[in-house]
Amino acid sequence: MSWQTGIWIGLLASLTLTSAALLQQKPLAASPGEHYQADGLRSFGDLANSTNPGTYTYFIRLDEDASSDRTATFLGNVTEQVAKICDDLATHYILSKAPAINAVGLSQGGQFLRAYIERCNNPPVHTLVTFGSQHNGISEFQNCGDNDWLCKSWDGYLKSNTWSNFVQSRLVPAQYFRDPEDLDGYLENSNFLADVNNERNEKNKTYVANMKKLRKFVMFMWEEDTTVVPKESGWFAEYNKTSEEVTLLKDRRMYKDDWLGLKWLDEKKRLEFRIAEGGHMVFSDGLWEDVLRRYFSAEATKDGHAL
Repeated sequence: MSWQTGIWIGLLASLTLTSAALLQQKPLAASPGEHYQADGLRSFGDLANSTNPGTYTYFIRLDEDASSDRTATFLGNVTEQVAKICDDLATHYILSKAPAINAVGLSQGGQFLRAYIERCNNPPVHTLVTFGSQHNGISEFQNCGDNDWLCKSWDGYLKSNTWSNFVQSRLVPAQYFRDPEDLDGYLENSNFLADVNNERNEKNKTYVANMKKLRKFVMFMWEEDTTVVPKESGWFAEYNKTSEEVTLLKDRRMYKDDWLGLKWLDEKKRLEFRIAEGGHMVFSDGLWEDVLRRYFSAEATKDGHAL
């Protein structure tokens, strides 16, 4: 699977916001390698409205041109992209008036949505659901697809100059690359992930405060995911390539010292770890409906607890 088809079914390629009319809240969904007009995303919007009548669905885009929007899932400065989304949502004629929105982030869209929450959160997110996201980064880059010429044209730079300023400011996958065996290089040069994960010595208190405003944070990991390496990144877990040992979030220092407020959310029963059947971005029958009813219905969102 290439980057263009597998890693951006989320935020800046296409983010979907959906809302329960009763609370004027909008759930948001994101996705990679897709543009904001993709049929799959539009179908999700239709399903959201039929499952929870009165839902408003918004598809985030970095460019009104569908082709350029798709390109932005691989080429671009993620920090600048998130800032644009912050501005777009804060000035949107409907969303800017909402007391809260609900959000769905698919693949890399999940960590980008989380960055939106940490850095601006205006309008604030009530419930965040992510699918197969790379919250703790990736330790391997995927091979380009046979016909993915955009990926192929940049693949050499991506893999040989990962920590260069040129790559970190231009190639999206590099900006959430995290090799546990080269944490010094990561902490010094990462343009995006090291910051939003609050891993550097100076912690951003605003990030923590904004994350604590979530009423629910749900993270789905695909059981047979081979696109995201390691797949456990979807749960903020650490993977040692040498020993193949997985360190779960609750055993990591970032949880114990609560760098992001995840421990606080967990203690408030606002943090959920869920498994989805199949491979990356494969949605089993009924999964979307279950998510929409369980987390985004009026009954689920009025007090912040899932059904």
